[in-house]
Amino acid sequence: MNYDFDTVIDRRGTSSIKYDCLTDIWGRDDLTPLWVADMDFPTAPFVREAISKRLQHPILGYTTKPASYYQAIIGWLDNRYGLSADPVNIHYTSGIVPGLGLAINCFTKPDDKILVQPPVYHPFMWLIQRNHRTMVTNPLTPDMRMDLDDFQQKVRGCKAFILCNPHNPGGVVWTHEELDTVARICHDEGVLVLSDEIHADLTFPPRHHVPFACISPQAYDNSVSFMSPSKAFNMPGIAASHALIFNPQLERQFRNYIATCEYDNGHVFSFTAVEAAYTHGTEWLDQCLAYINGNIDFVVDFLTNHCPGIKARRPEASFLVWLDCRGLNLSQPDINHLFVDKAHLALNDGSMFGADGEGDGFMRLNVACPRAVLQQALTQLAEAIAQS
Repeated sequence: MNYDFDTVIDRRGTSSIKYDCLTDIWGRDDLTPLWVADMDFPTAPFVREAISKRLQHPILGYTTKPASYYQAIIGWLDNRYGLSADPVNIHYTSGIVPGLGLAINCFTKPDDKILVQPPVYHPFMWLIQRNHRTMVTNPLTPDMRMDLDDFQQKVRGCKAFILCNPHNPGGVVWTHEELDTVARICHDEGVLVLSDEIHADLTFPPRHHVPFACISPQAYDNSVSFMSPSKAFNMPGIAASHALIFNPQLERQFRNYIATCEYDNGHVFSFTAVEAAYTHGTEWLDQCLAYINGNIDFVVDFLTNHCPGIKARRPEASFLVWLDCRGLNLSQPDINHLFVDKAHLALNDGSMFGADGEGDGFMRLNVACPRAVLQQALTQLAEAIAQS
């Protein structure tokens, strides 16, 4: 069947972070929100139908993880990535960031060093700092690749490395060689790899996501990977992710840790929604990816023709586009002023992704919206630049 990604849906007044927090963050609510990484497309219909079916039962009681939940994840991992897993390898978490926080507290101690690669998803840095760990940075190169020589030096003495795989905000799908080198170095140095793979299902052909655990025996044995259907099927409000751990010792340690406060208990819709997404999602996801890819084409072409001072980095995965605004010759505050106060657009400020200025001069654009919305937003941007 054909799915609809063109209908504009009013989300205001639904307690949406993306829409209903505009005034709190920017001081005005007349902005087109193109920031938070959720889609403005309807959540996949089979997910909503599964939740609706569960609601037909009059009791919303305590919920266990059915065998079908595990089998849906196992089947998705096998069919899409060739990764074999058993239920013992799969641990529910309420989100990728909460899962990473649990892993940090399970496998490291206060003041331990944890490495990140800015510009990178900003909650990584929050987790390290708020949990009283010491952050070490291995900045990406200007073309958003890993500086592996610097990595080898910086990772020594660290207890963990948080890998963004695929990368957010750059949309990079790391090569097998890059990940294999990371796996070898981390294994040799005794550094645990925590791999955020939430954007894996949003990889654009011909690129193919390879889970970190599939890279090598060293990666398989020395990693905790986090996945979720939340980005791909637009269901982040369901709060359902999972950690994948294949080393028996690490698995037992994590299982015992999350059991202490029952962190592994989901709510009444968690497992139903995940099962529906992974059981019925292939056709919907293929169409969604094709539409997003068309939006990316539109952004690249529009900026080239109408806003040459801004260059869009074409992502290899995800609906997030990293905009290089340095050609405007503006400071970061002035870039924000241009987008917010002149173009009336709400994007993520690139500086939040850097630990030491790595994101300055950039903005992050969410293109997972109807094309008409995107066209109007970029038209406003072009007009704001022309009037500046």
